[in-house]
Amino acid sequence: MTEQRSAAPSRSLTVSVVIPVKDDADALGRCLRALSLQTKAPDEVIVVDNGSEDESAQVAADAGATVVRCEAPGIPAASACGYDRATTDIVLRFDADCVPGSGWVQIMRQAFAAEPHVAVFTGGARFVDGPRMLRTPLAAAYLGSYVLAGVAALGHLPVFGSNMGFRREAWQRVRAAVHLDANLHDDFDLAFHLGDSHRIRYVRKAEMGMSMRPFGDVRRFACRIRRGFATVLVHWPRDFPPIRWQRLLMLRAASGLRGRFR
Repeated sequence: MTEQRSAAPSRSLTVSVVIPVKDDADALGRCLRALSLQTKAPDEVIVVDNGSEDESAQVAADAGATVVRCEAPGIPAASACGYDRATTDIVLRFDADCVPGSGWVQIMRQAFAAEPHVAVFTGGARFVDGPRMLRTPLAAAYLGSYVLAGVAALGHLPVFGSNMGFRREAWQRVRAAVHLDANLHDDFDLAFHLGDSHRIRYVRKAEMGMSMRPFGDVRRFACRIRRGFATVLVHWPRDFPPIRWQRLLMLRAASGLRGRFR
């Protein structure tokens, strides 16, 4: 299996943060304020405006972010636009309604620096709004279900678009294969492609808050579920689970053998 290597350890890894947004100015302002309070600031912040009709682009510009306009509809296209624009070693991503913990950028950067053989890191999240008593159990159920479904379909850990990062060179390798269909689940699709030839690991302590809004709109939540199923099906038959699992096992075994004889 092809593994990605980081830059020389003596050089600090540079970091971009990509945030896709559409008509979510208030939430975007909150997340950009949290980003401005990081213990280690990112080298660049890229906000991808996916056809907003509110003040989202102005909020981003006022916060000092680089604003990129993406006319193609949907989160997959908007996210890819931001990843393409990034110029740093590491690309981090979360959504406009997320609130990163104060050490999020620093912890993610340290994870990549500590494990140069890992190309992708993903973390969890907690709810920051909604009924207080439901925040913890709903977050656990939501993310737990996502991980279980992801592992079953992928044969490895999925990536969570509200808290993830990857090496830019890994993105460049899979860019041509990634689907930009607005009806697909962008981070699930990305996991299919990155997981083929890159290691994905969970990073602890990378605190991220997220909105409970998906649970407040039944149609919106159902749309996410449909997109997840559509994303799995678009990769069949090549990535039908037993076929994909066998291929990945063979690739990993071959990679291990190559490592022994180096």
